[in-house]
Amino acid sequence: MSNVEISLKEIMTSIEGALGTALVDYTSGMALGTLGGGKDLDLTVAAAGNTDVIRAKTRTMEHLGLTGEIEDVLITLGSQYHIIQPLKGRSGNGLFLYLVLDKGKSNLAMARHQLKRVGLDLHV
Repeated sequence: MSNVEISLKEIMTSIEGALGTALVDYTSGMALGTLGGGKDLDLTVAAAGNTDVIRAKTRTMEHLGLTGEIEDVLITLGSQYHIIQPLKGRSGNGLFLYLVLDKGKSNLAMARHQLKRVGLDLHV
């Protein structure tokens, strides 16, 4: 089992309320791995769409002259949280973790913390 598969499995089992997760290359928009999801949550489509979110935010930061890195992007829907978290370091350059949570069953602060921890241990 690859490090990507292990990491995605850890996200799904250790983060309460996790509905689906993906590791995404935002230079291409391709999901390098997915776990969870379903007919109402196509993680491949979400990976491509969230690539546009990261690209747009990065461009906006450049235009504004903002320095620093994006820690994560949170999108709140009526019944879900969507977290986009760019990976840090050499092995994570150009990649982000994407996580969809059931809003009623999850602890957002803990999910962000655990997602960051998994991301730091992930080597691609």
